[in-house]
Amino acid sequence: MYSEKVMDLFRSPHNMGKIENADGIGKVGNPVCGDVMYIYIKVKDNKIADIKFETFGCAAAIATSSMITDLAKGKTLDEALKITKGDVAEALEGLPPIKMHCSNLAADGLKAAIEDYRSKQGKGKGQAAPKNVKQEKKE
Repeated sequence: MYSEKVMDLFRSPHNMGKIENADGIGKVGNPVCGDVMYIYIKVKDNKIADIKFETFGCAAAIATSSMITDLAKGKTLDEALKITKGDVAEALEGLPPIKMHCSNLAADGLKAAIEDYRSKQGKGKGQAAPKNVKQEKKE
């Protein structure tokens, strides 16, 4: 079922919580399973100086949220944007196929937080981050 790494991060997640006055906030969700993730970032010198998450969902959703924060912390914004769902799943030593959408959410949440930060700085793609939960297709 779940790898030991997934279970460890579910039981003792890293970087859980909310950053007050975050520089960027990403909110994503999957209406099919009900998972909702918030990723909060603080940026200093174009690097992710701090990152936290709040996730309402299953064990895989919590573990992938924790893992994305571990993978992104200390990276430049461009490096963090290159983190893929595959990177998240690999770092967790795999996810059951039915739970792979959780790694998509984590990667999408990080990207949404960075886009939110950049839009506030006038460096985005000309769009603000979505205000509503992102709708994702079931895999």
